[in-house]
Amino acid sequence: MWEMMKKPLFNPYGDADVLQRRMVGGNTTNLNDFNNMKYAWVSDWYRQAMNNFWIPEEINMGVDIKDYRKLPQPERRAYDKILSFLIFLDSIQTANLPNISEYITANEVNLCLSIQTFQEAVHSQSYSYMLDTICEPQERTDVLYQWKDDEHLLARNEFIGNLYNEFQKNKSLDVFTKMLVANYILEGVYFYSGFMFFYNLGRNNRMPGSVQEIRYINRDENTHLWLFRNILLELKKEQPELFTKEKTDVYRSMIQEGCEQEIRWGHYVIGDDVQGLNREMITHYIQYLGNLRCMNIGLEPIYEGHEKEPDSMRWVSQYSNANMIKTDFFEARSTAYAKSSALLDDL
Repeated sequence: MWEMMKKPLFNPYGDADVLQRRMVGGNTTNLNDFNNMKYAWVSDWYRQAMNNFWIPEEINMGVDIKDYRKLPQPERRAYDKILSFLIFLDSIQTANLPNISEYITANEVNLCLSIQTFQEAVHSQSYSYMLDTICEPQERTDVLYQWKDDEHLLARNEFIGNLYNEFQKNKSLDVFTKMLVANYILEGVYFYSGFMFFYNLGRNNRMPGSVQEIRYINRDENTHLWLFRNILLELKKEQPELFTKEKTDVYRSMIQEGCEQEIRWGHYVIGDDVQGLNREMITHYIQYLGNLRCMNIGLEPIYEGHEKEPDSMRWVSQYSNANMIKTDFFEARSTAYAKSSALLDDL
């Protein structure tokens, strides 16, 4: 497999014909032309992402300050550890997305990645705001760096971190595609599993400010997940050699490993000690997510009998569906757009 090369920044001899544009390996001019896009889905994605703009500090955390001190010990432990994991995920995304952009030669897709990078930074700002509001300085530091001392949390971080680091050493297209799949796992399994815990707090009438922050973050992550799903599907059209049976078995195994790690993590950090959740519910929900993510990029499901959202977890999608925005990203269709300011009273 040939080694990938970074695209030149200034390329006067690049292809001006939109039909010559490719996801990777193209000869791009880097000119941002919003009227001529090869990938038609980008236009809807861009508008949706821009309309998602929000400011973390606008959300009132007053109730959370009191609730955090009154959380039962298992819930507070889970809150701290899951928040620590989410902080790591958004931080590594902010750092790694520019590395991906250096090799994507479809300029309209790089516009999307630029917005995503900004949004991941806003998510990090959100977590900092949450911690600054509810924690003492030393408590905040302890949460931020729990992954250094908790071997379970460190193992979670290493799985994605090592896949990202591998591309720093090996610039092959195979490794690049595996990095895209790792990103898809992070966006589509890890984030969604973490959000589930916060929505459970919400249905128990606890930490409403935290829940509202997560709902805004979740809305952004919906678009990020859709973006990487589409990047993978476009690559499949343009370079089918990346999606042979042998290679798709690797991608499917990666998703399965991500799910199994997430299940073990959920059992460790939540278990049967948090009101409204238990190990069985966590297991079935992650298995459902794994199947959904596989099927949405054309892979066979992993877990037999878990193709539909579990009845016991339907409340998760109800919390994650931001009011006034009706979207079906996996059908690549958006039915309404709304400015975030219109959503403040509804979330």
